[in-house]
Amino acid sequence: MQEAIAAGVEAAITKKDMIVTAYRDHGLMVARGSDPKGVIAELMMMGNGCSKGKGGSMHMFDVPNNFWGGHGIVGAQTPLGAGLAFTQKYNNTGHVAFTFYGDGAANQGQLFEVYNMAQLWKLPCIFVCENNQYAMGTSVARASAHSQYFTRGHFIPGIKVDAMNVLAVKQATKYVVDYVRAGNGPFVMEMNTYRYVGHSMSDPGTTYRTRDEVNAIRAERDPIDKVKKWLLEFEWATEEQLKEIDVAARKEMDEAVEWAKAGGDPKMSELFTDVYKETVPVRHVELVNSFKP
Repeated sequence: MQEAIAAGVEAAITKKDMIVTAYRDHGLMVARGSDPKGVIAELMMMGNGCSKGKGGSMHMFDVPNNFWGGHGIVGAQTPLGAGLAFTQKYNNTGHVAFTFYGDGAANQGQLFEVYNMAQLWKLPCIFVCENNQYAMGTSVARASAHSQYFTRGHFIPGIKVDAMNVLAVKQATKYVVDYVRAGNGPFVMEMNTYRYVGHSMSDPGTTYRTRDEVNAIRAERDPIDKVKKWLLEFEWATEEQLKEIDVAARKEMDEAVEWAKAGGDPKMSELFTDVYKETVPVRHVELVNSFKP
């Protein structure tokens, strides 16, 4: 449903560019080049997860691939993205920072504070609003007095993209990245996408919209089906080749699940690691280890 965003953006940038996002981080992290095994294990909160089982779905990191999280507080990652962008400008690296957030987070006050700082300091920050139309379960019409999110940077230029089309995402991203790399300051991208399923396990996804609406968009705009159609129509691939890719992907995920299951629970000794800059004294770790569940 939102696959075209991760795939399209990644196709237009380099691994030295930086990404920070909210808690729907799994696809972006895999697109960055992260091992799916670590992602699946962290989803299951196992000790062999990318965040050692301490972060779970919402807090995944892969610093070597410049993926700076997964953050659970709605909108709180946007200042972090500006900070990453400030680092790039300060060190004159020529790289950019992408700050992803949803249409629900688009109304958070800290986002507008960051818009101001980013434009004032001409930071190489690209703000990406993944507008899936319903946030956690409220339509944009009911949540936003003005739902043209690409214009809400006011003094920052913006663009609206059909984010169910991976080629549109790639081309729009390339245009924006070239603009920002040239030293022109930040940019706002509104990725117009759609969420088929509920926001969480407790959300059936049908109390605030109809099944007919979901089925119609899935039939007409699905990003994966669209790419498959193009590949077959222009004879860039055959049905057999696409089936082989699908089988290989499923096999890789099945193996990742089994690998994750073998990881076991997070170790108590990891409780204080990656929390503070300095390592917590051993006596604290020993104290924690003395507790029996």
